[in-house]
Order: sequence, then structure tokens, then C-alpha cells
Amino acid sequence: MGPPSPGSRPCGTRMKTTSPNSARSCPANTSGTRASPSPLASTRRRASAWWRTQTFRTTTSSSSPIPSTNWMIEILSLILKDGDPSWIRSVPIWKRAPWCETVMGAFSLSDQPSPRLMSSHLPIQLFTKAFFNSKAKVIYMGRNPRDVVVSLYHYSKIAGQLKDPGTPDQFLQNFLKGEVQFGSWFDHIKGWIRMQGKENFLFITYEELQQDLHGSVQRICQFLGRPLGEEALGSVVAHSAFGAMKANAMSNFTLLPPSLLDQRHGAFLRKGVCGDWKNHFTVAQSEAFDRVYREQMRGLPTFPWDVPDDASPDPDPSPSPPEASEPPNP
Repeated sequence: MGPPSPGSRPCGTRMKTTSPNSARSCPANTSGTRASPSPLASTRRRASAWWRTQTFRTTTSSSSPIPSTNWMIEILSLILKDGDPSWIRSVPIWKRAPWCETVMGAFSLSDQPSPRLMSSHLPIQLFTKAFFNSKAKVIYMGRNPRDVVVSLYHYSKIAGQLKDPGTPDQFLQNFLKGEVQFGSWFDHIKGWIRMQGKENFLFITYEELQQDLHGSVQRICQFLGRPLGEEALGSVVAHSAFGAMKANAMSNFTLLPPSLLDQRHGAFLRKGVCGDWKNHFTVAQSEAFDRVYREQMRGLPTFPWDVPDDASPDPDPSPSPPEASEPPNP
């Protein structure tokens, strides 16, 4: 999940939460006079014109809003600097990879040195059409949606721009109905996964990075056409590790004021693990989730989180809401 940078406002997300169509909702002009271009329209036009000029670029997009995007930003920041950590230690993460759905992010894209990084949680149908005719490269980060629920729940409790998530059960139901920020997780991943097989698209998961960060970084480097030597590769792995990222003030979002991200109620970077949902879902919640998941994902390929882990504990049979002091995973 990418918290808003200081002074930024998500384009078209004036409300606390959004549906898949809300990012396109703009007030109609009923006055009979010619309306001035809205900030959203101006931002889209500027971003669209900018995209048409690009020959190489990397953008990270995550399956619905989840914090794993920031992990990918950290990895890419290090790869583009050949493993040198100076950039990630001196420039805030939201300036290294601006969010294209924020006004300030979109307007700062042209100021970024090439090759550029950008980030987005937008579903594919809302992404600028000019991108699809460019040579930009997309890395899509997927993650077990059950962990996404837990992560987004904690994030919603500390993010100033989002409404209180309510009880864990209420939030789970909203998630399954797509009534969360940026809409349905299922629609999001099904939209972007259609690009799989294209040479400028890489689908990778949080689970794969957790299992083999070294191998995953090599795979990303190959996709970008930026091979690294062993020393540089080792530096990328070491400095993008969860502990290093959590200790880096330029990456842990502690520079943001409490009005945007109130980390007094939980740090933005939480555990950095897979399968934490098992510590929070009840059996009933797990079964309800599985029913919707099977229906929504029918006909799609198997993802890493679809493989059963016999060694993992069963979901908690009794309700146990997530601790408010525990924020979302990176």
C-alpha cells in the first residue's frame, strides 16, 4: 500500500473508500457555462502525453492496494543504482517512484531521470491508455488475498484518507464485495493477468520474493535487461530485506505526518511474512472467503498461495480480531 505523499491527493478518490467506478466519478457541470478543466482531467492528459514519449520505463502495479508494492519499489530502486544504497537512504520512497494516481505524482513524472520508476494501484481499465502503446515495462505484484485482507485492514486503521474499517468481519465482507479502496481485488488481478505473456509484463508474487529473494531479484534484473554482478546482487538483496527497509526512514513512511499516516497506532511495516491471515481468520471467515475465491477465480491459473501447506496451522476456530497495534505487511 502506498500512503499519500505530503500534499498529494489521489485522483478521483475524494471519498474515503472507492468502488471500481468511483475513480472515474466527477461532478457534472449543470450551470450551462463552460467548465474549466478539472485537475483530474488535466493530470490524465499530461500523463497520457508523457507516456507517448517513453521508450523505457518501469512501473510497479500491485493487485489492489497492498503494501508489497513498496517492497518492489525498494528492490527496483537498488537495481537501478547497481546495488548502491545511497539513493534509498537519501530520497523518500514516494519520490523515487511517484504514484501516478495522485496529482503530484502524475505531474512529477516528467522530472524523473531516465530510466524512471512509477507506482500504481489502478485497475487496468483505469490505467492510461497511452501506456499500452509505449515500451514501458510493468511488474505486477500479486499476493495471497487473505493476507491482503489483514494487511489492508491494519492499514485502514492508520491511514488518514480512509474511513475506519469497522470490525474484522465487516471489513472482510466489504473486501469480498469489492467495497474497498480501488475496488475488487478479484477484478484487479483478473484484469492485469491478461497481459501475461507480453514481453513488457512481469507477474511476480510476494510469496516468491519471500521464498527466494535472491532468485527473484535475478529474475527481475533479467526482465529489465539490467544484469548485476554477484556483489551488486547481494547488495540489492541485503538492503531490500524487511529489517533493512523497516529501519530506513526513507522507506518506512515515518516522515509522513500523523494526519496522513498515524503510526502511533501501529507501524506501517508490520511483520513481512506470508500466511499471517491464519492468525486472524476464523474457520467461518475462511470458509466464506474460499467460497467467493473459488467462484471468482474459476478458470485462472494456479497461484503460489493456492498450493496447500500441510505444515501450516488451521485458522483460529474462535474470533480474534487483529490487534490494532499491528500495522500492515510491507
